[in-house]
Amino acid sequence: MRKKTTFHKAHQELNGRLVEFFGWELPVQYSGVREEHLAVRNRVGVFDVSHMGEIFVSGKEAREAVQYITSNDVGKLTPGGVQYSTLPTPSGCIVDDILVYMFDAERYLLVVNAANVEKDFAWIRDHTRNFAARVVNESDHYSQLAIQGPRAEELVRRLVRDPARVTALSYYTFTEDRCLDLPAIVSRTGYTGEDGFELYFQDTSGADYRVLLDIIEEGRDLGILPAGLGARDTLRLESKMALYGNDIDESHTILEAGLKWILKLKKGDFIGREALLKQKEEGITRKLAGFEMTGRGIARPGYPVWVEDREVDRVTSGTYSPTLQKAIGLAYLPVGFSKPDTPIEIGIRNRKVPARVVKTPFYKRKS
Repeated sequence: MRKKTTFHKAHQELNGRLVEFFGWELPVQYSGVREEHLAVRNRVGVFDVSHMGEIFVSGKEAREAVQYITSNDVGKLTPGGVQYSTLPTPSGCIVDDILVYMFDAERYLLVVNAANVEKDFAWIRDHTRNFAARVVNESDHYSQLAIQGPRAEELVRRLVRDPARVTALSYYTFTEDRCLDLPAIVSRTGYTGEDGFELYFQDTSGADYRVLLDIIEEGRDLGILPAGLGARDTLRLESKMALYGNDIDESHTILEAGLKWILKLKKGDFIGREALLKQKEEGITRKLAGFEMTGRGIARPGYPVWVEDREVDRVTSGTYSPTLQKAIGLAYLPVGFSKPDTPIEIGIRNRKVPARVVKTPFYKRKS
C-alpha cells in the first residue's frame, strides 16, 4: 500500500496527477510541468516534500557522532545553521546526500532522501554506537512543504508570526516560529536553484491538508502554483543539484561526483577519509559532467554515452530545460573528455546524436 502525506487530500482537490514515488503517492504535476517550472523560476511555487526523512541525533557526543559519519565539517556550524553534506562509505562513495541542521551542540537533525530513510537510519545508528548519542527516526511524525521562487520570502513573511525573522535568515540557516499558527521549523533552503524556504511541521502540531490550500490561497496574488515531482526534477537539474540513485550513489565517490566543496579532509577522522585522501592524491579518472544536445533529441536517464566511438557510461539525468529551452543532461565521463565544448554522443533510439560538454550549473539565478 502506498504511503500518503498529510496533504494528500489537498492534492486531490487541486487535481494533481498522483503517481507512485518510492512507496509514496505524490503529485507528478497539476497544471503541467513547464507551467509549474516557470512559476518557480519567475514567481513562486509550493511543493509537498513530506516524503523526505527526518533523523535526529542528540546527546553529549552528538556533534562528534555527526562529524564522524558526514563528509562536511559540522564543527563550522553554529545553532540555526544548515549544511549540505553526505554520508560517505568506507570507500568514499555515497550512502546518501543529506542536510544537517544544528539546534545546539547536543541536538542535530539530518534530513535524508525518501528512498533511503530506513537504510540511512540503520547506517547512522550502527556507525554512532561508540558515541554518547541517541539516534531517533522521526520521519513519520513530520510533514514538509517547500516554498520556492523569487517571491518566496514575500509569501513566507505573510505566513509566520515574526516576519522579521524570515527576512533575517540567510541561505542555509533556519529558525523556529509559528507558521499559519502552527509550530514550524522555517529553513531558507531548497532544491530548485531559486531562493526559497522549507517548512517542517510536526504532525502532533495539528497540521492537516488545509495548510497547503491556505498557503496557495495566501499566495494567489503572487502568482503561486502548486508544483509536483516533474517540475522539481527539471528545476534541480538546471541547477545541477544531484539526485540520489541517478547522479550519486554507492558506486561513485564524492570526488567523482564533483562534490569536493562538501568534503573536508582536514577536519579529522570520518568514514571514508583514507580512501578519499588516496583518491585525491592519485587523481580521479571519471567525473560527473554536464552536457547539452546539439543534435535533435532529449537524453533520458540510462541512455548510452559515447566518446570517440566508445561507450563510456550512461546518462544519469536528462531532460528538456524549460528555462534554457534546450535538452540537457549529466553523465560520468573520462576526465580527459569532461572539459566544456568536448564533443560527445548520446545513444537515442539506436542512433548516435551529437552533444557537447558544457559548464555547470546550466542555470544560476542572478541574485
